[in-house]
Amino acid sequence: MPERPSFRRSQSVQPAAEGRRGFFLSMVGVLFGSYWATGLTSLVVTHLLWVLGLARFMFPNVLTEPPTVFKVGFPSELGEGQVQTKFKAQFGVWIVESAYEGQMEIYALKTVCTHLGCTPNWLEAEQKFKCPCHGSGFYKDGVNFEGPAPRPLERYAIRVADDGQLEVDKSQTFQEEMGQWSNPACFVLV
Repeated sequence: MPERPSFRRSQSVQPAAEGRRGFFLSMVGVLFGSYWATGLTSLVVTHLLWVLGLARFMFPNVLTEPPTVFKVGFPSELGEGQVQTKFKAQFGVWIVESAYEGQMEIYALKTVCTHLGCTPNWLEAEQKFKCPCHGSGFYKDGVNFEGPAPRPLERYAIRVADDGQLEVDKSQTFQEEMGQWSNPACFVLV
């Protein structure tokens, strides 16, 4: 009789592994290759995430902020008419020595534009603060003169500490339009 073509030959079936190994392999196939396994895995992952979320809930959110009272150096370190911008990034304050209403004062200006809260820049060549958002301009003493800003910049409380350094207190602000710039807590006379 002629030989059967290869595509017609019956495949020989390998006998399944017997004993514990065969049982283990069949269980692995059931656990990791079925809908039941997928559902169980998603249930376990969901519960694990829930437990982690609960553990995270037990610990408070900690927000580290810079201190509200800090020292900025000695009054003699400032030059007449000088604006120190080195505290702008860390504390949000400019230290200015300038004349205001005929008196030489050292004061701390808040670095927030009174229009929409952007951070103005000090332009040394033009001797003014200029807001990059909408073009508000402020003189060295903080009074607004151009742009949409409705009022002058605010001042922080400043004093000479016991060790002779200037100490800024950001918990107290003073507004010029309310007449608070005449308060001796918002400037130090030179």
